[in-house]
Amino acid sequence: MSSARPLTVMLVAAEASGDNLGAGLAKALRARLGDKVRFVGLGGARMAAEGVESPFDISELSILGLFEGLKAYPRVLRRLKDVEALAVREKPDVAVLIDAWGFNIRLAKRLRALDASMALIKYVAPQVWASRPGRAGTLAQAVDLLLATQPMDKPFFDAVGLPSVFVGNPALARDFSGADAARARAAIGAGPDDPILAVLPGSRPSEIERVLPAFEDAVRILKADRPGLHVVVPAAQTVATAVKARVAGWPFRAHVIEDDRAKDDAMKAATVALACSGTVTIELALAGAPMVVGYKIGAITYSLLKRLMTPRWVTLFNIAADKEVAPELLQHDCTGERLAAELARRLDDPALRQRQVAEQYAALERLGRGMPDPAEAAAEAMLDFLEKRAAKAG
Repeated sequence: MSSARPLTVMLVAAEASGDNLGAGLAKALRARLGDKVRFVGLGGARMAAEGVESPFDISELSILGLFEGLKAYPRVLRRLKDVEALAVREKPDVAVLIDAWGFNIRLAKRLRALDASMALIKYVAPQVWASRPGRAGTLAQAVDLLLATQPMDKPFFDAVGLPSVFVGNPALARDFSGADAARARAAIGAGPDDPILAVLPGSRPSEIERVLPAFEDAVRILKADRPGLHVVVPAAQTVATAVKARVAGWPFRAHVIEDDRAKDDAMKAATVALACSGTVTIELALAGAPMVVGYKIGAITYSLLKRLMTPRWVTLFNIAADKEVAPELLQHDCTGERLAAELARRLDDPALRQRQVAEQYAALERLGRGMPDPAEAAAEAMLDFLEKRAAKAG
């Protein structure tokens, strides 16, 4: 840390949510170390803005489902070799492997074999409290430190001897104080009392393929009864092109939003939201948007996961609340009719919307809302670990 050579940090994010985490960590590390740190690795547009030049587009690795994974496996192996070659060339002091369990656990093993002196840190734990607790032991053998983002994580990894630090969920640190609902309404031509539906179909290509058609059916049903309903579609950078192409064919107008500030405005302005399960549900809850959650994966993958899953729900704040705060319509229940019915209930009942928003906020408190900036906590935990490791080594 004190040598003339900058600390070389490899950040590896294979999905949009990981790209956000990597960008936050890079920014926090640079604020502390200045020109004494340099970054290499894999990520998306946000990490690129922080100086991480990615060797390929991470959308290639946004895979979900058993058959999708098997089909993509040769491509994943090629990309693992590309990232391994990057490590050989750049010789990082530490690799931070962000989320993306399937890709990063394989990469961890390759990096360990490549250079035993390289520090390996996993950022975001596999959800062993939800399914497959044996992954805790697998991770303990593969990395040196875990930066945990959920309060439920740490006990499982403490039990298998993997040092871990609960740094908080960066999604909970999203600041919507600058979001302007009136600005969003003006941008789409909505009046102050016009209803707005935000549709968030996911960040993986497989989610756009499987989930968005049901979402489209739901919106079509709602628009037939409510022609004055405004529809906004905040699109993740990883799938923006695909989302725009599909929305362009809708028989009604919908505003696709790609700008980050405009996305925050849209979430703040939403009367109700229709969301793909994932990090975005936390962001919507922070913005004060009541929501309905939908999700679909391959039938065989769903059958396997249903046997493995422990919690009754998949949405984090539902798990924290131990009740279905936001309706979850999964798999065969994720139909246009079912989704539209739940959305219509909320569009027609302001009191229901208010109760749901209050319960969402309460559940976020249980998840650690209000903690110090998780990116700063992650940077501090990482640097503290590296300092102690260096002192022990020499």
